[in-house]
Amino acid sequence: MKAGVLFSGGKDSSLAAILLSRDYCVELNTYVFHEDRPLPGVERAARALGIPWKVRVFSGLDISTVVDMVEKTGHPGEAIQMVHKKALQDLALHYRIIADGTRFDDRIPMLSRDEAQALQDTCRCSYIRPLLGFPRREVDRLAGQHLHIVIGETGKLENGDYEAEIREAVRASGKDIYRFFPPNHEQSLVLGTAKDEKVNCT
Repeated sequence: MKAGVLFSGGKDSSLAAILLSRDYCVELNTYVFHEDRPLPGVERAARALGIPWKVRVFSGLDISTVVDMVEKTGHPGEAIQMVHKKALQDLALHYRIIADGTRFDDRIPMLSRDEAQALQDTCRCSYIRPLLGFPRREVDRLAGQHLHIVIGETGKLENGDYEAEIREAVRASGKDIYRFFPPNHEQSLVLGTAKDEKVNCT
C-alpha cells in the first residue's frame, strides 16, 4: 500500500518516512506555492533516503492570503497551521494513507485529535503520525542514529518547510520578517543516511 508523506527534507519528516517504509511503499511530497521554487537541498535529501519524491503546488491557496494572515495575527502560527491542513487535505486526494513528521511536543503545525479524525472522515483517508509518541530528544537521538543532518536558521537552509516560503513572501511584501517570525529559529536538512546504524543499548 502506498503512503504519501509530507516532506520538508528535514529530520522529522525523513525519520517518519524511514519508520513507515518498513510497512508501506512510501512516497515523499513537498508542497510549494510557486512551481518554479528551487528545492535542490530537498531533492538531495530525498535521493539520500532512496525514496520517490514529488513536488506539488498548492491549489486554491495563494501565498498572498497566507501573508495577509501573518500580518493580521502578528505571528505565523495560524497561517502555518492552515497551510499544513491544506497540504494534508490535498495529499489525501492522491493517497489513501497520508503521513507527516509531527511529534509529541510539536505545537505548530499540529492537528488535534478531533481535527485528525475530521480529516480522516472528510477525506476518507488514514492519517498516520509515526513520531507522535516521540518527544524531541528521542527524535533527535533516532535521527542521529539513522541520518546525517545539518542544522541552520529558517530561511537560510535549503529545505522545503512552508515557513521558508512564507518568510520570503513576507519579506517581498516589504515587511520586516523579524516583526512576525522569531530570530534564530533552527531547522534541519538531511544530507545522507547512516549506513551502519546500530542500536546503543547502554
